[in-house]
Amino acid sequence: MSLLNKYSNILYWIAMAGLLFWFAYSKGWILANFESIDAKQALHLLENDSNTSLLDVRTIEEYKTGHLRDATLIPVQSLEDNLGLLRQDKDKKIIVYCASGNRSVSASRILQEKGFTPLNVKGGIIELKNASATLVQ
Repeated sequence: MSLLNKYSNILYWIAMAGLLFWFAYSKGWILANFESIDAKQALHLLENDSNTSLLDVRTIEEYKTGHLRDATLIPVQSLEDNLGLLRQDKDKKIIVYCASGNRSVSASRILQEKGFTPLNVKGGIIELKNASATLVQ
């Protein structure tokens, strides 16, 4: 095996490890200082725990197609600039959802970093609908 091939193989495996790390991080599987819950747990909390609030981090267009009642809309891209809208929820658990659960991981990281208690909904609104959540427009 030539030296070039040897280094190419090493670089390949380093890149693969980096890609795997990034994927696991973006899914909230590693280095997450917040809890992720499934859709049924989220709906149970919303019905039975008055110390929770609800944050939708999808786009305005997605929100208009249907969202959970009483959800505050702050798209993830503007979350950091609009944390003041959640000031009254600082001492509550904030159930965070998006379409499929990826943007809500990013939002949960921001919230946790700023002293909030986020609960990321795995699978997002897709799984919430599968769990028979009622959507409003």
